[in-house]
Amino acid sequence: MKKSELNVLWTSGDPITSEHFLFLYTVNAKKRGWFDQVNIIVWGASAKLIAENKDIQALVIEALDAGVSISGCLHCAQSLGVENDLRRLGIDLLYMGEPLSDLLKSDAKLITI
Repeated sequence: MKKSELNVLWTSGDPITSEHFLFLYTVNAKKRGWFDQVNIIVWGASAKLIAENKDIQALVIEALDAGVSISGCLHCAQSLGVENDLRRLGIDLLYMGEPLSDLLKSDAKLITI
């Protein structure tokens, strides 16, 4: 059987959307087996939100503990001065242009918020 995968491109700096959609859905999707693999991609304003909001940081840790993979845009993190904050939480940082382009060219599922 083909492994199911969900990818969420998280660009929103809105904590309400992040808490009540992004983390609620992705953590449940992983814990309840709706998808075998769940990936969150941190890009732009979401990187700054993580660094500045303790509640969001706790949700990042909860998601990672549940088995959700979280990676982020290294360029964004560097530009916003939050690289160390994100790395400390266990977020993998890399230049995301090519990986995102490859994802978009594939048949993978992608939600953008």
